[in-house]
Amino acid sequence: MRHTSLVLFSSLLIGLWAANVCAQITLPPQSDTQQWNDVSLAVPISKTVDFVLGGTVRNGRDITRPVDERVGVGFSFKVGKYLTVVPNYLHIEMQPFAGRKVLEERLSVATTVKIPVRRFNVSDRNLFERRFRPLVDATRYRNRLQVDHPIGPTKHHISLFIADEVFYDWFFNAWVRNRFTVGATKVVNKHLTFDLYYLRQNDSHSFPGDLHVIGSAWRFHL
Repeated sequence: MRHTSLVLFSSLLIGLWAANVCAQITLPPQSDTQQWNDVSLAVPISKTVDFVLGGTVRNGRDITRPVDERVGVGFSFKVGKYLTVVPNYLHIEMQPFAGRKVLEERLSVATTVKIPVRRFNVSDRNLFERRFRPLVDATRYRNRLQVDHPIGPTKHHISLFIADEVFYDWFFNAWVRNRFTVGATKVVNKHLTFDLYYLRQNDSHSFPGDLHVIGSAWRFHL
């Protein structure tokens, strides 16, 4: 009887300890609302080659603090009338949720085919990226299909666009992410183009993976 009581008492203590530990563990969030801000500067080297500098700040945790900062350099090569090739390097620092910090160096090559179809422009971007991270490296493939169409008077240089991008990650051997985007592009002048968009991301492997995003992109060209 005494042995049985001791076993029951020990089990109760273990159960209370486990419950206390679980109560103190904060699970990473699956979803977030964010604001993305991108700026790029293209410096012509020749008629078909630009040197490109870029920077990004992403505010997250319900747009209360920066969670992702990026800076990169690359080149844009125009190959013929419809094809553009962009090799790029990115340095990335992320704090996606409390207690989590990630550093990453990323190399990528993107090829984009853009073809006019009546008053529409249809572009398809294929991007391969190699991600160098402290614990494990990874390789991803991304495909983005986009359609844009001008609206209003021609002199206003405004167009609407819709796009969808899918991600395949060889670390998981799976399609892990989808991004749907809708927005507008304004050509301010020959040196500046501005995008404003809404993006919905669904990701089955990242935390937070499901995002609502309001974003802007400022593209300067000297």
